[in-house]
Amino acid sequence: MTEITLDDLYKLSKDDYVLIDIRNEDLRQYGTIPGAVAMDIATDPEERNRKIEAIPEDKKLIFYCEVGRRTRELPEEELPNGREYYSLEGGYMGYVRASMADERGQAEKQQRAEESIRKKFHKQLFTPFAKACKNYKLIEDGDRIAVCISGGKDSMLMAKLFQEIKRHRKCDFELTFLVMDPGYNKENRSLIESNAKALGIPIEIFESSIFDAVDTIDKNPCYLCARMRRGHLYNKAREFGCNKIALGHHYDDVIETILMGMLHGAQIQTMMPKLHSTNFEGMELIRPLYLVREKDICAWRDYNELHFLQCACHFTETCSTCHEDGTTSSKRLETKKLIAMLKENNPFVESNIFKSVENVNVDTVIEYKKNGVRHHFLDEY
Repeated sequence: MTEITLDDLYKLSKDDYVLIDIRNEDLRQYGTIPGAVAMDIATDPEERNRKIEAIPEDKKLIFYCEVGRRTRELPEEELPNGREYYSLEGGYMGYVRASMADERGQAEKQQRAEESIRKKFHKQLFTPFAKACKNYKLIEDGDRIAVCISGGKDSMLMAKLFQEIKRHRKCDFELTFLVMDPGYNKENRSLIESNAKALGIPIEIFESSIFDAVDTIDKNPCYLCARMRRGHLYNKAREFGCNKIALGHHYDDVIETILMGMLHGAQIQTMMPKLHSTNFEGMELIRPLYLVREKDICAWRDYNELHFLQCACHFTETCSTCHEDGTTSSKRLETKKLIAMLKENNPFVESNIFKSVENVNVDTVIEYKKNGVRHHFLDEY
């Protein structure tokens, strides 16, 4: 398929073409090009072609994926005849990098992002962030916290919320904004640096070779990658004199993890708001976005016209994100859809899932584990 560059695209009138996003739904949640039409190219060719034929014939059809590889290899012979088909060079990530390359108005971006946290999104973002920090005692006097930034929307917002809560001076603590480069290509690393600069986040970057180490792993490469990344983060945080690392998992991650544990792992467990490191004595992991909803994070991102990394590893086209629990993105997306479906009939289903692990009645549990030791109800029957 013929490639078209962003420069050539911008020379066209918007009435001359239609952008078609062929990425999966999980990837699209991290952002799309404005005005693009979502279309599943791989499944149900008849339905796909009907959608294409419904687009006026005088429109050029410009497909894009994550990095431009899938659309470049699309076989035009499987698409309706008589149309002009193009592949957007660089895909969505190319669009994001180009949008961040323009440094004009970066001071305004930082000011707008910070003001939106204090005003427009204060109730949705800062209030639950501060509540989690207070309820779970995530921040204490004397702490030095390594705020771990992956480059995505969650960790970038977490960094801004930490800056905001420190501005209130209600607790004496220090921050180090830590970015690990596990083997990003130069464009993706540049995107993280550009976003940090635009948002006024003074990041400390260190390098590792994790991507190369897991590149040849066939089974659960994302699980191994996530575990290795955490170890490197703990180690570097300790070098900076930190006693805690902060990760950007939010409320939706928590409830999805609870449900996935039951459906796919045959266990009841949750993603804890904080926990002690088992390998780095004296270190803790905290999750200050524990009560923040993902939809509100997305709303803040879109309101401020920000574009963040989602996953920049060698598996980007097939693996939409790296989850520390080893679950695939398809399982997480499946769980997300299940929760949304259940919510149609029960508006409290999300909070009920969350509260279920706060209201465990051990008297009605057949068997449970405590500190690795199993306890059966017959032991005390």
